[in-house]
Amino acid sequence: MTKILGLILSFSILIVSNSFAVNNDFAVWKNSFKKRAIQSGISKEIVEEIMSEAKFLSKVIEYDRFQPEFYEDTFTYINKRSSKKKINSGLKIYKKEKNTIDKVEKEFGVEKELLLALMGIETNFGKYLGKMDIVSSLATLSFDKRRSEFFSKELIILLKLVDKKIIDKNILYGSWAGAFGNFQFMPRTIKDYAIDYNDNKVIELKKTEDSFASAANYLSKIGWKKNQPCYFKIDLKENTPLRYLNSSARNIKNKKKAIFFKKYIKNYENLNLNGNLPASIIIPDKDIIPGAKTLSPAYIVFDNYEKILQWNRSLRFALAVCTLKDGFKDEI
Repeated sequence: MTKILGLILSFSILIVSNSFAVNNDFAVWKNSFKKRAIQSGISKEIVEEIMSEAKFLSKVIEYDRFQPEFYEDTFTYINKRSSKKKINSGLKIYKKEKNTIDKVEKEFGVEKELLLALMGIETNFGKYLGKMDIVSSLATLSFDKRRSEFFSKELIILLKLVDKKIIDKNILYGSWAGAFGNFQFMPRTIKDYAIDYNDNKVIELKKTEDSFASAANYLSKIGWKKNQPCYFKIDLKENTPLRYLNSSARNIKNKKKAIFFKKYIKNYENLNLNGNLPASIIIPDKDIIPGAKTLSPAYIVFDNYEKILQWNRSLRFALAVCTLKDGFKDEI
């Protein structure tokens, strides 16, 4: 018993020591970051006021290392996010906000079904906006070495938005990765695409008007094509060359006209697609799911699918968004 207690005590001391070391290193990093932020043109007052409250959040590192996009198989991931229950929840939002959503669709040329799908998957229609302190989340990920520079730039952009009074510093609560509002915009996306749609001098991304218009503005600006397909599920033949199969969302390669892939797709004639559309083939489970088959599941994807990848670099995320979008199309 004494030996066990000794081991427990030693382990506890190790945890406390590691925690102290991390917090000490984080404090050093924070002082360095403050200097960088001030040098970038942000007022010293804002930097000190906001960054003095930033804390290292170990939970954020846990979330960063385990994301469902990288561990769930495609069938499970899509079905969870495009269920009948999800569609019914979206229809309630649409019924309540129909005038605004229809106006946004007409003005920006982005289907309401797509906007509802994105909101549904990102925040369950505003029910899960996130309660994490965004500044601390971004600071933690900036301090962490895995993607330090990316999140450091996002944090600087956020501080500039606050400094310019574009964003209210008192409502900076969102996802563990620093995303904010109904559509989970990162700071750079807010800076480049968010708009004050109702002209009340404040961008309110947790409100319907500004959030839907901002999401539609983003999709329109990156080249979304209304009424064009995202993907079709396909059955590949055994002789399909591996060079035409994409398993990474970072680099979709070997794009051809859809008709080119006809000789490799068993169900091509049943797809009813425009053979002249630029297309690629993805195999989302390969390299992610242990024991996954190479040729199944497989999808032929188009330019609109790749626009969703710009929103979130996950093959499964884009498939789920497009699937839910089609689900709404059948109901609205």
